[in-house]
Amino acid sequence: MTLPHSPGGAGEPQASQAVQVHRLEHKQEEEQKEERQHSLHMGSSVQRRTYRSSEEEQQFSSEDYALAAALALTASSELSWEAKLRRQTTTVELEERGQRRVGFGNDLERMEVAFLRTQRLLRQKRDWKALRQRTEEKVREAKELIELCSGRGPWFWIPLRSHAVWEYTTVLLTCTVQGSPPFQVTWYKNDIRIDPRLFPPGKYRITNNYGLLTLEIRRCTVEDSATYTVLVKNAYGQASSFAKVLIRTYVGKDAGFDSEIFKRSMLGPSVEFTSVLKPIFAREKEPFSLTCLFSDDVLEAEQRIQWFRDGRLLRSSARRQILYADRQASVKVSCAYKEDEGLHTIRVSSPFGPQEQSAYVFIRDAAAEKPGAPGSPLNVRCLNIHRDCLTLTWTPPSDTRGSAITGYSIEMCQGDSEEWVPCLTAPGGTCRCPIQGLSEGQSYRFRVRAVSKAGTSLPSKASEAVVMVDYDAVQKTEIPFDLGSKITIYKNDFEDAVTIPSAPTNVHASEIREAYALLSWEEPRPQGRAPLTYTLEKSIIGSGTWEAISTETPIKSPRFALLDLEKGKSYVFRVRALNQYGMSDPSEPSEPVALTGKPATLPPPARVQAFRNTQTSVSLAWEPVDGGSELLGYYIYSREAGASEWQTVNNKPIQDTKFTVPGLRTGKEYDFCIRSVSEAGVGESSEATQPVRVKQALATPSAPYDFALLNCGKNEMVIGWKPPKRRGGGKILGYFVDQHDSEESDWHPVNRQPIPSRVCKVTNLQEGHFYEFRARAVNWAGIGELSAPSSLFECKEWTMPEPGPPYDVRVSEVRATSVMLQWEPPLYIGAGPVTGYRVSFQEKGSEEWKPVTPDATSDTHLKVSDLQPGKQYMFRVQAMNSAGLGQPSVPTDPVLLEDKPDAQEIEVGVDDEGQIYLAFEAPEAPDFSEFQWSKDYKGPPDPQRVEVEDEMNKSKVILKEPDLQDLGIYSVVVPDADEDTSASHTLTEEELNKLKKLSHEIRNPVIKLISGWNVDILEQGEVRLWLEVEKLSPAAELHLIFNEKEIFSSPNRKINFDREKGLVEVIIQQLSEDDKGSYTAQLQDGKAKNQITLALVDDDFDKLLRKADAKRRDWKRKQGPYFQEPLTWKVTEDCQVLLTCKVTNTKKESRFQWLFQKKEAPRGQYNPQTGDGSLSIEGFSKEDQGVYRAVVSDDRGEDDTVLDLTGEVLDAVLTELGRIGALSATPLKIQGTEEGIRLFSKVKYYNVEYMKTAWFHKDKRLESGDRVRAGTTLDEIWLHILDPKDSDKGKYTLEITAGKEVRQLSADLSGQAFDDALAEHQRLKALAVIEKNRAKVVRGLPDVATIMEDKTLCLTCVISGDPSPEISWLKNDQPVSFLDRYHMEVKGTEVTVTIDKVTSEDSGRYGIFVKNKYGSETGQVTISVFKHGEEPKELKKK
Repeated sequence: MTLPHSPGGAGEPQASQAVQVHRLEHKQEEEQKEERQHSLHMGSSVQRRTYRSSEEEQQFSSEDYALAAALALTASSELSWEAKLRRQTTTVELEERGQRRVGFGNDLERMEVAFLRTQRLLRQKRDWKALRQRTEEKVREAKELIELCSGRGPWFWIPLRSHAVWEYTTVLLTCTVQGSPPFQVTWYKNDIRIDPRLFPPGKYRITNNYGLLTLEIRRCTVEDSATYTVLVKNAYGQASSFAKVLIRTYVGKDAGFDSEIFKRSMLGPSVEFTSVLKPIFAREKEPFSLTCLFSDDVLEAEQRIQWFRDGRLLRSSARRQILYADRQASVKVSCAYKEDEGLHTIRVSSPFGPQEQSAYVFIRDAAAEKPGAPGSPLNVRCLNIHRDCLTLTWTPPSDTRGSAITGYSIEMCQGDSEEWVPCLTAPGGTCRCPIQGLSEGQSYRFRVRAVSKAGTSLPSKASEAVVMVDYDAVQKTEIPFDLGSKITIYKNDFEDAVTIPSAPTNVHASEIREAYALLSWEEPRPQGRAPLTYTLEKSIIGSGTWEAISTETPIKSPRFALLDLEKGKSYVFRVRALNQYGMSDPSEPSEPVALTGKPATLPPPARVQAFRNTQTSVSLAWEPVDGGSELLGYYIYSREAGASEWQTVNNKPIQDTKFTVPGLRTGKEYDFCIRSVSEAGVGESSEATQPVRVKQALATPSAPYDFALLNCGKNEMVIGWKPPKRRGGGKILGYFVDQHDSEESDWHPVNRQPIPSRVCKVTNLQEGHFYEFRARAVNWAGIGELSAPSSLFECKEWTMPEPGPPYDVRVSEVRATSVMLQWEPPLYIGAGPVTGYRVSFQEKGSEEWKPVTPDATSDTHLKVSDLQPGKQYMFRVQAMNSAGLGQPSVPTDPVLLEDKPDAQEIEVGVDDEGQIYLAFEAPEAPDFSEFQWSKDYKGPPDPQRVEVEDEMNKSKVILKEPDLQDLGIYSVVVPDADEDTSASHTLTEEELNKLKKLSHEIRNPVIKLISGWNVDILEQGEVRLWLEVEKLSPAAELHLIFNEKEIFSSPNRKINFDREKGLVEVIIQQLSEDDKGSYTAQLQDGKAKNQITLALVDDDFDKLLRKADAKRRDWKRKQGPYFQEPLTWKVTEDCQVLLTCKVTNTKKESRFQWLFQKKEAPRGQYNPQTGDGSLSIEGFSKEDQGVYRAVVSDDRGEDDTVLDLTGEVLDAVLTELGRIGALSATPLKIQGTEEGIRLFSKVKYYNVEYMKTAWFHKDKRLESGDRVRAGTTLDEIWLHILDPKDSDKGKYTLEITAGKEVRQLSADLSGQAFDDALAEHQRLKALAVIEKNRAKVVRGLPDVATIMEDKTLCLTCVISGDPSPEISWLKNDQPVSFLDRYHMEVKGTEVTVTIDKVTSEDSGRYGIFVKNKYGSETGQVTISVFKHGEEPKELKKK
């Protein structure tokens, strides 16, 4: 092989570098071509047009050809440059290739040239095709632009601009407007239309020069400051623009755009806060609100007020309302969730910058449905949303209520149905779970419940609704054009027609957890436009086989959660794609996948530190946890020092590493710990902080203020001032004072060491000079803020006769209607001594000072009462002498009168040593504070009589020897507190006596008596004397004194002393006259003593003796059979009198007997099994009165019980019978009778003497008469209405009275009831007439008659009937013919039948049949004929 010749020399490196440059340019050219081709392809895809090839004809208009020509020229120049570049690149490539290929012959070179030529032609053809497409696109856009511009509403190309000019100058307002067709222009000033004709000539000039609008205002004055608006409109719409014009009347630093006037005109009035937002502690599912007050009406500033939560802007919603009214703005939440917890901030824009206030809102867990169930989760979110699956995440609750969370229950709601159904149960080790099997295009919401062994929590707040759409698949590109328009191109537009898809790629586990693995893959490319689904296969490592994974629904998304994998095994997976044309080949297997162990929670933060902050809050800080994206925040827990149970501070994780915990109790010590929160759960607790006391954090004090000149000499001054409003949480140690001579430029210090008081004497001054002063306060934290300079005070000796001003006017004991004032007397007293003080007050907002009292006070203190609560007052004091009133003191700061709920009062009591004390506790007092006690406001109490003990935040005054000298008003004040911390108490003689009594009891203890002497009679008649005291020690002693002589246990008198129970007991076996007297128990247990006496004398002893004897006899009686329950009576519901008793302690031989009036009562019953005896008396009356006795006896003895049923007892029995009888009355019934209508009620018992009845018709009492009859029987009460008429209709009432029992029964005899009863009456009356006149056989015929042959038989009977009945006789049911021997005779009502010479043939059954129009009746007789010498026989009826 012959190598090409390489010429040497210096140009060799340059040639190689040129080749590289050409290569780079060629590569850039190719990339630009591809981008341009891709852009053109996208544009054509959007329009979905098919363009013709270069050989085909295309029809264009003349405008199209003009635009195409212009574009072609531009494209030609570009192509010429591109062609030149390609030729250069090709030449370089050929040269390089020629160097490498010399020796291969000309054929190869020609082939290479032909290939390059062909490639160039193809590229040129492709470029011309792309150029034509671009030309057509440009033509289309130009046509759309022409159409768009031919008709549209006006819009401002350049809007108006605000101006600020000097007075008497000219302002020119201009703007540029576009729109078609031409528009109408109108100018406004403060929303009032400007008409130049209504103003002086030349004041306003309005022009419109082809869309350039101008308003010229000449020789402007202050009245021209306003908002100017221009309104333009045409047939397609309207538009407006405005600008503010400020006319300045003076020149200075406050003029122009920096002036307050301009800021107010541009931004509106300034709104300031008048209240402070405070932390809110709300509860889940309950409402809460935040309200902020302002100095001005907020309606005008509504647009400048914004609410934020954790930095995010809040807006009104269905659950949240943002309201503005009067001078307040508020946020109201109707139903709180934990997601609402956070730092809420209100921001108000003002001319001087934004103003803000913030407060933290805490949402505590709602009460659990089941005690012990954990709190609800929060922050439920839907991530990785696809067509049929998503990933659900949430935050674990902070409070598990002592039971670990074992899992989470997920509930799902489809659409807006509000029907929640269980969806899935997630294990407790994670707060993340995949949800699959969802429907594409459907919206879903989810909520989560925490589950523990104690129960299930309340549901969390529902997640935001999500629609199941593959957002990754719906990729789109937006190409802007024209003014605000855009073209949207979707990813699917580039897909070609593909039948069977190719295999998915990049199958991998995107997420592996303890319970599942989330498999993901990339969709096949190309995939076509047919919808795809996927099938999955798995294989266990080492098995060599693949197994299809079955799913309930088709997999539409390129991800799937595997929930049934076995722990400890490794799997590989592959995926196939399916569409309507077929299934793809399997993808490449994934990397091995195995489930992980339980995720570990994040470690707790380190170096958790707690610091003082305010009187009710503590600040926390800690080092962040390196948890990356897994860290969701931190939960904080607190507890009072010494407590064992931690309390949750926040229920929403905190993102920061510092936090201020509010709502703590002032003066208490707290511990804190912090836990990290992640999807794995809540981690372990950090180490508890050192106990921190809730107090104001120590800081330097604020500046003193309100300097006053208290006295002045020739070259000295005495000045005073008020203490700092903010003392920095510590005691003020002193002040540094500076002075300044108005004739000098420098300030000079007055003192080198702190002045402990607020009065300073300044010397070495020059008479006649003016001086001003300033000061700084010092505490443990350092030197505080420098005060503002005081007013200028002239150094001139005071010679006026009136006194100087009092100073140090202090306000304490602030209540709703009163305050206590104290002050120091003036240092300058004038011409004479001070004789009194005049105190005045001024209500805030008023300029009038009013005297508190009409007369002056001689003390340096005064309690001001009868003030109006809720208002603010200022006070000042003036001293007076013989010359008159002196200078007033510096007024106090405004004091708001209110009763503070946590205000401390002086506690008065007696300690364990018996000392009387007055104590005051001030948890909010600064450290090392001084408690200043005063008696009667005249100074500290006498140290000879009291002792003062100070502890942390508490001071106590102990009375050494309490007596009347200690009576008076005790007051205390903490001077170093920022707020009023004071109280007073008036010790009265009555209270002191009570305290002294209590003190004596404590110093001289008495054994506490629980129960004094008690007397009990035991079962056998023994007498028990006992008393009870508190529990005694084993060394306690008892001395029992009887009639001044100590007694001890004896056979008849036993003494028991139980020290553990504090019981003293004396049991007398048989009480007698020897036991009469007084019993005294003397007890002693250490220093404690007590003595209790019982007197058993006179009537008390006699009564006790009788009871003991009776008890003894009763006990002896009960040794044999006896009556456990004595003889008693009761009335049953059946109105029977039942006598009962009960016997016990019986045996088989025992005999029971009932006696009435000393005679045995056989009706008595006795049950030997139960011992119950009973005697039932039915129909009880006075005949049953008498003495009833029951007797039981056997060989052990006899017992009886007696019941005397006479007198009052008899009346009680009959009264009770009457009452029950009245209650047993049934409702009134109505019955028709022959005589009329009958009303009646059934009763179980009726007694005329003890039961009274009365009938009422229409509330009118009825009496018995011709037509109305009333009566009673033993079981019925009735009223009979004879011959009823319409006047008898109405309401009838029966009133039954039995003793105090009155019962009324009513029935309405009208309408249908009356008609039915009347019809029944008429029916029965008609039946009675028929029965009376009907043909009847009254009497006469026997049943059987016997007669001897040949005798004459005569049968006679009596008949009745009207009209007279027809008569016929029957023999054996056949008519009888009265011939020969048969004869019938009728005489009035008697009918006689005679049979002569009877024979045996005459035997048979005969009957007489009578009949008239009202009816008929048959009378029968059986005839038996016997022969001579035979005994008569009765015939049997056949």
